[in-house]
Amino acid sequence: MSNIFKASLIIGVFFGLNKILALLRQYLIAKHFGFSAEIDAFNVANNMPDLIFSLFAGGALAMAFIPVFTEYLDTKGSILSWKLFSKVTTILFSITALASLAIAIFAPILVSSQIGIAPGFNTSQQSLVVNLLRINLIATLIFSISGLITASLQAHRHFLLPAIAPLFYNFGIIIGAVFLSPILGIYGLTYGVVLGALLHLLIQLPALVRYQFHFSVSIDFRDPGVKKVFRLMIPRILTVLLIQVTFLLRDNFASRLEVGSVTALTYGYFIMQVPETLIGSSIAIALLPTLSSHMSRQKREEFARVLTTSIRILVAASIIPVVLVFISLGPILKLIFDFSVTQRELLMWTTHAFMAGLLGQILLEVFVRAFYARQVAMMPLLATLIRTVIFIVLGIIFYKTTGAVGIAAIDSLSVSVEAGILFIMLLPFIRQKLLVAKTFGKSILGGFAALSAGLIILFYLQVPILIQVSIAVLFATGIYLLFVIKEVKLLIKL
Repeated sequence: MSNIFKASLIIGVFFGLNKILALLRQYLIAKHFGFSAEIDAFNVANNMPDLIFSLFAGGALAMAFIPVFTEYLDTKGSILSWKLFSKVTTILFSITALASLAIAIFAPILVSSQIGIAPGFNTSQQSLVVNLLRINLIATLIFSISGLITASLQAHRHFLLPAIAPLFYNFGIIIGAVFLSPILGIYGLTYGVVLGALLHLLIQLPALVRYQFHFSVSIDFRDPGVKKVFRLMIPRILTVLLIQVTFLLRDNFASRLEVGSVTALTYGYFIMQVPETLIGSSIAIALLPTLSSHMSRQKREEFARVLTTSIRILVAASIIPVVLVFISLGPILKLIFDFSVTQRELLMWTTHAFMAGLLGQILLEVFVRAFYARQVAMMPLLATLIRTVIFIVLGIIFYKTTGAVGIAAIDSLSVSVEAGILFIMLLPFIRQKLLVAKTFGKSILGGFAALSAGLIILFYLQVPILIQVSIAVLFATGIYLLFVIKEVKLLIKL
């Protein structure tokens, strides 16, 4: 097994465990709060802190910092690498703290204005969102440090503790849902988020000792490494900002629809993210240090080989989750959750609409990292701008008539367009284009064959529903693997 595959396997296993724990978390939350106005407020309040984290600490930093930090490790050694880390960390934490303070002060305006995050909520709901938002900003500050540590460990190709950390984040939320919510209501759930963020940070600290970690408070905008990080980070911040704008507008649109629309979109997107994280994120996170190292050492052919192989693997792995969710989601929701028929139908079709964009979501994970490994940040920004414009225009036109399902479908369409644009831009770095096309064709045919087999079992096999769904899923997966067995072998040798 290759090192990339081993790293992907570690990340994928713990991400999978995390998703199972997250499903348990969502089940406990749904059992306690259902499709209520309170949980709508909680979900909206969580999105703004996520915006700060993604902009200034999480995705923006990791994508911009890892290529430069990897270059420093390869060419300058550990001491100078940690000095670079200290300078970037000090600057980014300061920015995150200032942004959090500004949001805490202007929270009422951000929530209630017509271009805010929940203009359609009534006054009491908006007041609740403001209070929950301010508490969540504590978690944002903690995550700003934790996200930086995650990026540095991944640059060292240490993936274990960063992959375990999200488990502890969910543990904190579960503690909030089970033990604090019965006492404090929805506020208890929010305090659970803060506890989870703290656990996410603490679990990663022991790994730093292994890599001779040294930190000193330092701000130096003239440092060449800092300049290089920020040349990549500014376009990445704008890129993530545009992505987060679509999330905020999604809540804006949904807040004007029937009660439960925000939650249906939140849960539907969460379900789509399970395969997106297990497949796309696990492979892409493991790939970024290697792709960055190939470019810093001028190994362009190795870069192209790894990128091409990754695309074939991701295409083959992206189709079967769509099929399995289509087969199993309806029966599972009916069996596990105590939703009304209307609520169940809303969640099911919203999820299917998000799943239509899964291939684009997964490919974007690697496409964007391929550009940042080359330290080219403007192309992903332009593609995301086009995606955002498509979402805004179509969302404004259609959200009232299509509801939550239409909003999810528009999101999938815009993501697929973005992935297509970046794919075209990466064509000069993709080898064996005919094999890539063949993989796509085999995957589509395999998906139709698997779907047909699964639906036949659901319609004609008269056994208890859990057994019926399990057999349908296993049979569909087995048929699909017959079509993509070569790509499965490629993953092991990646």
